[in-house]
Amino acid sequence: MKPQHPETVAPPDAAARKGVAPVICYPIETLPAADVAGYRAARTGWTKIDEVVVPARDARSFTVPAGHFFRIVSVEGPQVGDLNLWNADDTSERFFSGKTRALHGTHVSTGDRLWSNLPYLRPMATITEDTLDWYGFDEFGGAVHDVIGTRCDPYTNMLLQGSEYHYCCHSNLTRAFADASHDTLRHAEPHVHDVLNVFMCTGFTRDTGQYFMKTTPVRPGDFLEFFAEINLLGALSACPGGDCGSKHSSDVAQCHPLLVEVYRPKAAPAGWHSPARNAYSGSHGR
Repeated sequence: MKPQHPETVAPPDAAARKGVAPVICYPIETLPAADVAGYRAARTGWTKIDEVVVPARDARSFTVPAGHFFRIVSVEGPQVGDLNLWNADDTSERFFSGKTRALHGTHVSTGDRLWSNLPYLRPMATITEDTLDWYGFDEFGGAVHDVIGTRCDPYTNMLLQGSEYHYCCHSNLTRAFADASHDTLRHAEPHVHDVLNVFMCTGFTRDTGQYFMKTTPVRPGDFLEFFAEINLLGALSACPGGDCGSKHSSDVAQCHPLLVEVYRPKAAPAGWHSPARNAYSGSHGR
């Protein structure tokens, strides 16, 4: 944490140094914009082909073929979820929250894409509808659906609380991946990665820059909808923090299940094709 009262005397040109205008690191004007209207048109006449109930304080896996849609739905009460995504055909390719954040910002919504890790770096899924897009950024700098938090985990819980807790989202996702891959927990755990915090309301404090959470605005019937750009294996944890308004990794917080729905369109969106992996040669200058 940065000291609120710096020990170093500011130089004479401090104001000028601090007043330099910021520059966006990764301008995305050259990226093709998501054709949200085209995606939505493809929903006409779609068929729900699967649904998975994610129990409170636990996780479940699901699969979504390329060219299909999936929704994460609030069904009983305010509840946040931690989402992991992998290429269903090669789980070494997985969601890259850091690059998604660098391209689209700290929080994502309709039209934003979830990008995969290097060396693949391609869209895995596109957000096609978000019933919480009305929230925007609040007076504290909080917003919904963040790609800044890592996931609650038993190691940090041990570090800060000195006790074991097995239903943190990291452990939940580890069990879900192990079940889906028919592998051991030891082999499954390294596949679990930083998440999209679905429905979670978060930001950074303006004085200390600390990551904060506040009660989610989600209500039953709200959903976040995606279009699968590649064949996906997903895992979703219904966070033991519940609405994340007070507790994290807790058996005390009130928690609710979440629902994942998978839909098959009658036809693919006009002009759509599954994206190829990134075209960089991989030579790295040699």
